[in-house]
Amino acid sequence: MPYDLKEIAAISGMPGLFRLVKPTRAGVIVESLDERGTRSVASARNKVSLLQEISIYTQDYDQTVPLSEVFDRIHQKHGTSLAITHKSDDRDLTAFMGEIIPDYDRDRVYMSDIKKLVQWYHAVSSRLEYQAPVTEAAPAATEATDTEPKAVKKSSAKAPSEAAVEEKPKAKKKTSASDSDSETAAEKPAKKAAKKKE
Repeated sequence: MPYDLKEIAAISGMPGLFRLVKPTRAGVIVESLDERGTRSVASARNKVSLLQEISIYTQDYDQTVPLSEVFDRIHQKHGTSLAITHKSDDRDLTAFMGEIIPDYDRDRVYMSDIKKLVQWYHAVSSRLEYQAPVTEAAPAATEATDTEPKAVKKSSAKAPSEAAVEEKPKAKKKTSASDSDSETAAEKPAKKAAKKKE
């Protein structure tokens, strides 16, 4: 994922994008994604739409393109400095959208959606760091972890009887400790319930 959109949201009734900071009883504390970074409370009545859950319709009714993938495509073609803005001509905006997602649904994706997409990309690219997808490092890491357990298995295979003897007492201690914990846990609610009845 190029941009981490897990905590970034658009909130109804509040212009711009926001980073979710902390939930409260009355709503959510949010921080705006502009230069000021002001914090405010979005009440529970406001609709909070996480950018991670937003997708763009395509001509195939069963398929959509996630917004994070759209932002990745924009970054690959234009970088962080996008020449087009939400105030650009409608023809330029439709040409831009056709360049990024050639098969987007022109009936269900409105001009206001394209303008909002461009505006959101400007906000996200200016405030968040682009993270290049890691493809080759992940298999190398899994190979290293695969070789280490094999070495451990070989050393434990030399003395199986000793390993089995050591594991049995540990297992007994764990079960006896969990049994005593469950007994004390069962006694505590009964005592509390008895106090409430009095």
